[in-house]
Amino acid sequence: MDDDMRVLRERADRGDRDAVDQLIELATETGDLDELRRLADSGNTTAIDQLVEVAAELGDLDQLRRLSDRGNSTATDQLIETASELGALDELRRLADLGNATAAEQLAELTDE
Repeated sequence: MDDDMRVLRERADRGDRDAVDQLIELATETGDLDELRRLADSGNTTAIDQLVEVAAELGDLDQLRRLSDRGNSTATDQLIETASELGALDELRRLADLGNATAAEQLAELTDE
């Protein structure tokens, strides 16, 4: 598996789009956030989308926060949803303090319960 990733990474780094797609798919399947993050940081929108999805599935608030703070609205939505599911009131409070109305609504709902 590691050799496959290494070969795909080398091909992707040389600009092979098929290798990039395969690398994203493999990283998504294995939950390899580091690889997805590396590809996302290079600006690959598919990798960003997959990173948001995998981070949400894993309940990785730090990763979702990082993407949200960079302006990714999908990550923000997932961060609110995941924080609500996990009862992470501090995260919802932080987002609400930043002016996010949805986070404020979720916080109000959770603190009323």
